[in-house]
Amino acid sequence: MSLAARFSALLLTLAFAATAFAQYPKRPHGPIVGVQLYSFRNQMKDDVDGTLAKVKAMGFTLVEAAGYNWNSAAEFKALLDKHRFQAISFFADYNKLKTDFASVVADAKALNAKYVIVGWIPHQKDFTLEDCNTAIKDFNEFGEKLGKEGLKFAYHVHGYEFQPYAKGTLMDKLMAETKPQFVKIEMDVFWVVHPGQNPIAFLKKYGKRIDLMHMKDMQKELKGDLTGHADVETNVALGTGQIDYTAIVKEARKQGVKYLFIEDESSRSMEQVPVSLKFLNSIK
Repeated sequence: MSLAARFSALLLTLAFAATAFAQYPKRPHGPIVGVQLYSFRNQMKDDVDGTLAKVKAMGFTLVEAAGYNWNSAAEFKALLDKHRFQAISFFADYNKLKTDFASVVADAKALNAKYVIVGWIPHQKDFTLEDCNTAIKDFNEFGEKLGKEGLKFAYHVHGYEFQPYAKGTLMDKLMAETKPQFVKIEMDVFWVVHPGQNPIAFLKKYGKRIDLMHMKDMQKELKGDLTGHADVETNVALGTGQIDYTAIVKEARKQGVKYLFIEDESSRSMEQVPVSLKFLNSIK
């Protein structure tokens, strides 16, 4: 091949790479922005393919899989591929990881996901010290076993873990006694604010273990608690609620958070998610 032909081929390769890279919604010098598909769980019950097409039109390429009960992960992956989505992570049931670990691994590999995430620790009424100790043991085991499969484990914070304990909270105990090399955190900002915690302080304290974040704003008049429950209609578009997302995004960049997933559990998600994406892209 002549030098000119090699140069031409190199230019084509670089152009292709630039085009592929440009498809990822992202922040300059910061985390990549994606969307949690749980936001569109109701729409996907009726029309998965059409819903994914609408989400693609919003400008997303990176997604987190949850809220859709697929017949098989491989079939769902084919739909994601059709719309040129990458599922970086997906949610797995806590008890399924305990009782059917192999199928969770198989789903993760079928999706080509990097993270397996648990979004809820089973407990009755208030989250207790016993619940926390059980989760610590299980999380360390989940993370170590998934690591051997080339996968990462993360726990999605959900608000109830901030029950007072010792000089801090049960969340502090959970973080202190789970192994950083095995257990990462997905910080849901809503569920840090709802129990009365400071998201900036949480990022500064645990940021090196927070690989992923859920970004959903909270209705201004909402008062939180330690239940881990809230009316989904209190989810509002980013920048329109009571949470200072500009400061949070800037701190997330400092801490090296890798992925920001917009999540909107309300019935208005189709209208609000594009507003949230525009807001995130406006933060300099």
